[in-house]
Amino acid sequence: MSDIEIRDDRQAGRLEALASQGGEVVGHIQYFVLESPARALVPVHTIVEPAHEGQGIAGSLARELYTIAAREGITVAPLCPYVVKWAERHPDEAPAADPELLRAAREWLAANPEGF
Repeated sequence: MSDIEIRDDRQAGRLEALASQGGEVVGHIQYFVLESPARALVPVHTIVEPAHEGQGIAGSLARELYTIAAREGITVAPLCPYVVKWAERHPDEAPAADPELLRAAREWLAANPEGF
């Protein structure tokens, strides 16, 4: 895996991977914070720049998203296909979200598609 730093830009709804050399954004997870029926981080898209694919960046971003959620005492309700697959492969790090929470996240996204 390449040397990266991960930063959470909560205002922009982006968890960003920055190259340690130069600080360029080489990947990100776009997410929103669901407030009801429970507070949750909801990843919608994971993107890694083509020149940086295959270096474990997407997995590092997914892991960090779950780490942040655990630290805040909230859930991750993944809608992003990559994060869903990552969570299936890492059940010890990625507790499954309640189906009701996932339904609420899908409804929120359908009602608020701008920016995604």
